[in-house]
Amino acid sequence: MINHIRAILWKQLKDTVKNKTILIQFIMFPCMTVIMEKAVHIQGMTEHFFANLFAVMYIGMAPLTSIAALISEEKEKNTLRVLQMCNVKAFEYLLGNAIYIVSVCMIGSLVIGLAGGYTGIELLYFMVISFLGHNISVLLGAMIGLISRNQMAATSVSVPVMMIFSFLPMLSMFNQTIRNIAKYIYSEQLFVLINSLDRIHINVENIMILLCNIVIITALFLVTYRRIL
Repeated sequence: MINHIRAILWKQLKDTVKNKTILIQFIMFPCMTVIMEKAVHIQGMTEHFFANLFAVMYIGMAPLTSIAALISEEKEKNTLRVLQMCNVKAFEYLLGNAIYIVSVCMIGSLVIGLAGGYTGIELLYFMVISFLGHNISVLLGAMIGLISRNQMAATSVSVPVMMIFSFLPMLSMFNQTIRNIAKYIYSEQLFVLINSLDRIHINVENIMILLCNIVIITALFLVTYRRIL
């Protein structure tokens, strides 16, 4: 099992270097954070503003669209069938992809956190919250990849889903109605936690909403996994 996962990790690493569409997902927001945090200074703007905003947008976009694109592309090219003939189980394939995507995204999150000026315990909290978010997004993206017949179909589904989870936290800053709706999705709750790292306080509402999101998305993924594979 470990050898299969290691082989999948190496394969995806080589493929990502060649696949500019997926590669840009990993580097876009970290690069934007570095530029915006260093170049833009507006009077009255809260500390870590761009880092906090782009961190959650990165969580809602990069892992979700990347793994959906990877799985759907390999389904379209029948790579999954070839792997199964080589005794690579579907679970091993999905786990290998998930480990790869989360690992690369965590590097991006580290760049965002450092660009935002986080250090010490705050940086640790930032990375833990990012890790949780990346894993939830990976499950959601994997489900989209599994139900899609090809990469085009996956893109048509993942883009609107990604926009909901990545942009709602930003829009909620400017509109109370949107905030009341957005608070029920995991990305908004992660945004709330990231914005309070200096005085982090997890209440019952945070825990319950995050747990409900995790349970629902995990259940949908498992149902999809059993039906498709």
